Amino acid sequence: MFDSHTGSNLAELLLEVFDEWDIKDKDPVLATDNAANMAIAAELAKLMHVRCFAHTLNIAAQRALKTTAVSRLLGRIRQIVSFFRKSTLASHILQEKQKLLNLPEHKLMTDVPTRWNSAFDMLEHFLEQQPAICATLLSSEVRKNAKELWSLSEADLCNAEDVAKTLRPLKVATLVMCEEQTPTVSIIAPLQAQLCQSTVEQTNDSGIIKDIKNALAQDLGKRYANNTFLQMASALDPRFKALPFMSEEERDDIFANVGGEAARISQVSIITARKTEDDHEPVAVEGQLEDGPTQPPPCKKSCALSDLFGETFLVPKRQDSHSTPIDQAMSEIRAYRESEPLTLSDDPLSWWRKHEGAYPLLSHLARNTLCVPGTSVAAERIFSTAGDIVTAERNVLRPDHVDQLLFLNKNLP
Repeated sequence: MFDSHTGSNLAELLLEVFDEWDIKDKDPVLATDNAANMAIAAELAKLMHVRCFAHTLNIAAQRALKTTAVSRLLGRIRQIVSFFRKSTLASHILQEKQKLLNLPEHKLMTDVPTRWNSAFDMLEHFLEQQPAICATLLSSEVRKNAKELWSLSEADLCNAEDVAKTLRPLKVATLVMCEEQTPTVSIIAPLQAQLCQSTVEQTNDSGIIKDIKNALAQDLGKRYANNTFLQMASALDPRFKALPFMSEEERDDIFANVGGEAARISQVSIITARKTEDDHEPVAVEGQLEDGPTQPPPCKKSCALSDLFGETFLVPKRQDSHSTPIDQAMSEIRAYRESEPLTLSDDPLSWWRKHEGAYPLLSHLARNTLCVPGTSVAAERIFSTAGDIVTAERNVLRPDHVDQLLFLNKNLP
């Protein structure tokens, strides 16, 4: 895109892409980061908008890392890590101490300002290697060659452990949301509710834990509030259909919305199918005998059994008890809610494929909903691939050729 990335320009581009791929009537959903221009683009293009949950977690965690106590603690740890990374002697002795103490031979990591989980990884590795670090810093060889040494007090170490313990759920949530092989949009609502619950202060929380929880609550609590689409996605995921983070009345409302949407999609599918049939009706070709005598249909051969038994063994036609799509959808929902929930380790898409016959309307809606990504991480990885493809030696590639190369890179086995 060569124009300014304003919301209106992005909306115009999105609509052009929808026309090009002929997907405007498929109710596309836009998954982006939390940038304001993306929200404007989704509104102007009249699109359902899903804000990247991994980006939201990063913003919340960055706010927690900037609290005074955490920032100072990470600064001290960063100084120690930098010392080891700059000193070949200290790094060598650290490796010897790791072997002596039977610790994993991990290198100390430094953090990157734009990625909060790099600060968490730095903190975890530091705590893991703390015995080896302490032994190395007490070594006479290191002390005589170092002008200044840094170490953490017992209080600092306790605070570091508290920070790691409090932020660990966010690290796990980030890893879960970056999955590309299983649905993620259905995880957002229960995960956000779980994380918000974990930010509730406890009586035995230390001061630094309270600071982190307050910072996280400010950001996580105000986002995704009453997002019906995300709640419907969770309801359509057999792992989370119980919706325990909602009241009974809220659950009933969400499933009512699910039933209405499933019925709407069913009606749209019927109309589309009829339109397709009309478009493919045979047209009389000039020269054909239109007024000629029509051949009568072949007579059915008489069956001896039918003569003997008559209508005794005829199976009566099944009467469809669902007079409307909404009746059928609500009937499917009742059966679906009463069925056994899926374990968290199972694949919801495989479950829907297996039970498609029992829930035809819900399975159709589930396919449309669960295919929506809960993060924009996959799209951002494509930009990394683009950087690998469009190198300095290949910077004269035409934009359409770059698009084709990216498509082949991501779709060829």
